[in-house]
Amino acid sequence: MLSEKRAKMQFKVENAVLDSGVKIIFAVMENIDNTGENAQWREYREKRLEELYAQYEGIDVHADPILEGFNILHDKVGVKRRKNIPASENLIKLLLKNHGMFYINKAVDIYNLVSLETKLALGAHNIDNVSGDVTLRFTDGTERYIPLGQEQPVPVAPHEYCYCDDDNEVLCRLEIRQVNKTRVDENTCNIFYIIQGNDATPDSLLNDAAERIITLTVKYCGGSGRIIKPEVI
Repeated sequence: MLSEKRAKMQFKVENAVLDSGVKIIFAVMENIDNTGENAQWREYREKRLEELYAQYEGIDVHADPILEGFNILHDKVGVKRRKNIPASENLIKLLLKNHGMFYINKAVDIYNLVSLETKLALGAHNIDNVSGDVTLRFTDGTERYIPLGQEQPVPVAPHEYCYCDDDNEVLCRLEIRQVNKTRVDENTCNIFYIIQGNDATPDSLLNDAAERIITLTVKYCGGSGRIIKPEVI
């Protein structure tokens, strides 16, 4: 059963962000068990990572329409490429560098795997730590932003698309950096997943990715899931 807080939570996106080329849907998972390890998941995960390593070996990321699409998106909104590597491109580079991915926890590893499979930018956030609604919007520079792994707030530049809650806190900067506030750990039971694309990604790909996240999470973590298309504001 939905808690009152989660039942009232809404997901929104500014029309200006959509006009810049961002494509976005969300998946919500509730009452999952993210504790411990799952031998079947680990076996499946390792097999898929080997397949993806072979698939991406020697890839030119800038020649790939989807991966380069995120760089083009950054160009449009004035974000410098060198310091802001798109999330899915970075994952592929880590996979090739390490010939695998470090295990974090089931929920996080599931979205990382789906990101690698689809080249979309994905993220996971603890719903229970969100204040009010989630809105994908352009920043004005007043937002509070404490990146994952840091303790003190970091300034946010104006006119970056960010996922924010009603407390004016950044939950995810661009599609690149998540935050301590909504970090997903083994004790997290309720999650919203970001599934973000760009002008090179068909809507069907976003929906397929969301459905795959739900299917894998239910299989290996239990719970129930649904896809949410945000309200355009």
